[in-house]
Amino acid sequence: MGLTQPKIDATEARLAALELPEGGWSLAARKDALSRLRAMGLPGARDEYWKYTRPDTLISPEAPRAALFDGEETPIFDAVDRLKIVFVDGVFDAAASDDLALEGVSIDRLSQAQDIHWAKDLYGTLETRGQTPVQRPLAALNTGFATDGLLIHVTGKVSRPINLIYRHGSETSDVILHHVIKVDAGAEVTLLENGPAAARLNMVTEIDIADTGTLHHVRTQGRDHERRAATHVFARLGAESTFKSFTLTANGVMTRNECVIELTGDDAVAHVAGACMGDGDFHHDDTVFVTHDAVNCESRQVFKKVLRNGATGVFQGKILVKKDAQKTDGYQISQSLLLDDDSQFLAKPELEIYADDVACSHGSTSGAIDEDSLFYLRARGIPRGIAEDLMVIAFIAEAVQEVEDDALQEEINARVAAWLERRRA
Repeated sequence: MGLTQPKIDATEARLAALELPEGGWSLAARKDALSRLRAMGLPGARDEYWKYTRPDTLISPEAPRAALFDGEETPIFDAVDRLKIVFVDGVFDAAASDDLALEGVSIDRLSQAQDIHWAKDLYGTLETRGQTPVQRPLAALNTGFATDGLLIHVTGKVSRPINLIYRHGSETSDVILHHVIKVDAGAEVTLLENGPAAARLNMVTEIDIADTGTLHHVRTQGRDHERRAATHVFARLGAESTFKSFTLTANGVMTRNECVIELTGDDAVAHVAGACMGDGDFHHDDTVFVTHDAVNCESRQVFKKVLRNGATGVFQGKILVKKDAQKTDGYQISQSLLLDDDSQFLAKPELEIYADDVACSHGSTSGAIDEDSLFYLRARGIPRGIAEDLMVIAFIAEAVQEVEDDALQEEINARVAAWLERRRA
């Protein structure tokens, strides 16, 4: 069935505001992405996987204005010994970044990579695979028009985390970033990401993990409340490899995080988790698709949302188990804590299983603060506001515990506590 005229018009209007980067090894992939985008069209409110989230501000030709956050809070991860790489409104800031040389890894910029580069075989490849069976047009838009990003090749066990820091400097910045990460057999790396990035951000990260490789990913999205973001993580896992990703979101008027994972090698492990706190004009959408295509693999999806003052949370998660993916262990849980009667949580959990020797489960719940537990805390002299905050921290604990590093867990919990305290004052 052909595209409707409104969808064609919206797509062409967005494309008219962009310019395809010239030449280079990525040009073929970019042209292919543009062709695919025109065939599928940008998302509309009637699309199945967009019925809970209005895409209009993510696809408009110009980015809606977003005020800059003026706060004194020290940026997260500042106490961590890490390699810093800074982007300001999508532009690499060499002065604020560390030297990109680090043992066990090579790092290049997408905008400066030469014609012969290892990323040529990966750029756009996982994004293309992730378009089936669900179309992801904003990811195709990104592959076509990304202006910069990082090409990270991990060849050994990297001693320090790599920290990508995204700073927002212009109220009208409209940023498209694309990262490609290749993890060799037996290699291991931790990737940290933080910062608001732009008034509007479209980001894709393609991750290819070879047999026995490991990647730990911890991301925070926050600070500037009026920002809008659409992010995509596409990960492909080889045999006995590990991918663990956690995202903390606070603030942001519109955020959609998509994660598409393929377990293609036996005994692979993939965990994706997230926690968000929303207050007022806040819409947060986690959309996850995990495909088991190998034997004895494990996947976990753990998502917790704390919502109040009319905030909206969305979770769309699917586990697809192919017929030869025997002994699959798939777990999915999505829960919300609604702190008032005006907020809402919309969930669409799915299982699609074609193998007969599996252990898969999913669950989704939504509820208010437990009054009995609240009474227990208040009876011991704890003020109501502090008691509620303690219950919120306990509620999101299952998601935060997916972060393996204890120090990072403590930092995340401290940021959650500070966010709750500011809103209690």
